[in-house]
Amino acid sequence: MPKLQKLTVRHSGDREHMSGRQTLLAATIVSIVAFGMSPASSQTLRYANQGDLKSLDPYTLKETTTIAHHAHVYEGLVARGKDLKIVPALAESWETLTPTHWRFHLRKNVKFHNGDAFTADDVVFSAERVRANGSNFTSNVPADAKFVKVDDNTVDVMLDSPNPILIAQWDGWFIMDKKWCEENNSVAPTPASATTPSFASLHENGTGPFFIESHQPGVKTVFKINPNWWGKSETNLKEIDFTPIASAATRVAALLSGEVDVIEPVPIQDIERVNASGVAKVLTGPELRTIFLGMDESRDELLYSNVKGKNPFKDIRVREAFYKAVDIDLIQKRVMRGLSTPSALMVAPQLFALSKEFTRPKYDPDAAKKLLTEAGYADLQVTMDCPNDRYVNDSAICEAVVGMLARIGVKVDLLAQPKQQYFAKVLKPGGYKTSFYLLGWTPASSDSHNVLHDIMGCRNDEKDPTRGEANLGGYCNKELDALTDKVLVETDAAKRDQLIKQAFEIGIKDYSYIPLHQQALAWGVSNKVKLTQRADNAVLLYWATKQE
Repeated sequence: MPKLQKLTVRHSGDREHMSGRQTLLAATIVSIVAFGMSPASSQTLRYANQGDLKSLDPYTLKETTTIAHHAHVYEGLVARGKDLKIVPALAESWETLTPTHWRFHLRKNVKFHNGDAFTADDVVFSAERVRANGSNFTSNVPADAKFVKVDDNTVDVMLDSPNPILIAQWDGWFIMDKKWCEENNSVAPTPASATTPSFASLHENGTGPFFIESHQPGVKTVFKINPNWWGKSETNLKEIDFTPIASAATRVAALLSGEVDVIEPVPIQDIERVNASGVAKVLTGPELRTIFLGMDESRDELLYSNVKGKNPFKDIRVREAFYKAVDIDLIQKRVMRGLSTPSALMVAPQLFALSKEFTRPKYDPDAAKKLLTEAGYADLQVTMDCPNDRYVNDSAICEAVVGMLARIGVKVDLLAQPKQQYFAKVLKPGGYKTSFYLLGWTPASSDSHNVLHDIMGCRNDEKDPTRGEANLGGYCNKELDALTDKVLVETDAAKRDQLIKQAFEIGIKDYSYIPLHQQALAWGVSNKVKLTQRADNAVLLYWATKQE
């Protein structure tokens, strides 16, 4: 296998491989981090993640780590248990009176953290707020869903057509206090691209098992146990201290020194060292997230390329060339060190029964180069957007892709940024400002419809602002959309699977995206801590216990 070309990469805050000098620096940073932490306690759990928690507004950023942070303080009508099955939350029960008429019975005597009573008014308000401009969760609550207050403890949801996965789509949609939002000028959601923080982005008022005592974006967030929570707590924790540590080496050093109790993720190359330390272990397992590459297929001219007056990615030969230039086996072996599962689909195999019927087109750089020449783009240059603190080895994957595309004559300028800047740029609120990018996606509903609708659906804000919400490149095929609509209402599982299969076949034929793999989970956990690892990679510490 040929070696990857040496790359000159433009980074913004990127992780680097650690030399001896950098390791010493990491240890110094650990001591600095430790200095800012509160005294050790068996009832305080210290958690570090490579990413930050920028906004406390639960509708700002649809990203698993951010949603998990919010889940400690906010709650939805329904939630997912340790096995990812749907369980009651703020709705204690529900029923379908007709296929298009759902009724939700709300939990009584629930208080928000400020003491306000939770009622049906908050549900109706939250249903409107989550679908308003600036929200990154508009697709979680269907546009046709009409929320009607029956009484203070009952809400009806009326639909235009049946939707058997309605409540499965609500994962990550949290209920907010209508009165609190109105009093604090936070009726509108805070977009990820906002340059001035709103009150809701710096403060929280949920109903969940923890409340936030203090929040310093980029520095530290302190969660305290909510003594008035309606539920039965499974944790012995009184406090969670979250500190973002972008440096992988510093994060691992903090775990091994005992300065933090849980880190996510553990770099693949450090798993053996952590497991051999005697003080911590690495929890690993398959994740439902699919990592993939996308291209701007909608603009008449790319924002970031050397081609003027036209868009190379509108030519299927260029998309096919990019696909065939990516050596997924090399990425699995060299970059992911075997801890990934190459994928032919945009959804994890655990979530689609017919996934085994699909195979990836073969890696073929010679054919890829020929396709580019035929299309007239033998000297293509394009910028690639990539997060450097969100997915496992994200910037390393992008660097590998840059080298692979160089072999077929494509010059890629890699812009690797921390996730907050990355998402603010490429997501809908930021105007989809990208030409070529890497993204990861875990369907909130644990269903293929979410991928077909949110990632592969045609963008059309006037007709349906929710379809294609996370379709950064604007791929569009009306036949696929029609099948997606049928998938939503089909109740026969076998027929539904066939419709999903047909839709994915269209996407593959179009070379709409380049799926890479499902990454592996890798959480570093102190031997003093026990917690539950879910396949969606949500680090939920309200199930954690800690002993001295």
